[in-house]
Amino acid sequence: MSERSLPPVTELGVVSMALIVAGGISIASSLPGEVSLGLPVVLLAASAALMVGNLVALSRVRGFNWPAFFAVARWALLAYCVIAAILEFVFVNDGTRGGVLVVLTLSLLVYAVHVPLLIGFTVARYQPLD
Repeated sequence: MSERSLPPVTELGVVSMALIVAGGISIASSLPGEVSLGLPVVLLAASAALMVGNLVALSRVRGFNWPAFFAVARWALLAYCVIAAILEFVFVNDGTRGGVLVVLTLSLLVYAVHVPLLIGFTVARYQPLD
């Protein structure tokens, strides 16, 4: 059985999530003092670029099972948006403000979009088109 050629969505997703985690660790290592946002912003930008590249690469795949992808990804997106909202509440309730809050919020956005993309891709890649 020959495997069709698909972009490296999973691999890029893992790298993107690792960059988000590294940015979060960089921020957490400076708390409760003054946080330098240089490295976290660079890591967030790289992660967001990988996510956009993943979305573009996946959108160009012919013969992909989009109905299966959206059936799974939309529910995963809902769940991860709830998780991200709870984490955002924790950040705000904990007193996080300014640039740190912006970087963490954008990191949560990348997280809340990329994980459902990976879940939907993983399911749809093995489902044949009817």
